[in-house]
Amino acid sequence: MGLSRLIFARILTDVLSATSSDLVLSEGDREQLYQELLYYFGLVGGLNVCEALEHAWRDPYNRSEIEDFIIAWLRKRAKKKEKAPAGVV
Repeated sequence: MGLSRLIFARILTDVLSATSSDLVLSEGDREQLYQELLYYFGLVGGLNVCEALEHAWRDPYNRSEIEDFIIAWLRKRAKKKEKAPAGVV
C-alpha cells in the first residue's frame, strides 16, 4: 500500500468517525473512492500525491471540501446499493 493510500485511509477513518458512521467499505469501494477523490481534486499524476493529499487535509477549506466529497460519495453509494436488484439464486 502506497503512502498516499495510507493518508487516504486515515482521512476516511476521520470522516467516518466524525459522522458516527459504522459503514464498512469493500476494498473495491475504497479503491474507487480513492481514485475518484484524486481525480476530483486534481491530484492524479502528481509528483508527490501523498504530500499533496496530506497538505490538502490539513488546510481547513480543503478539509471541508474533502469531507463533503466523501460524505456525498458514500450517500450515493448507499443509494445505489439500495436500488440494486437482488440476484437470482
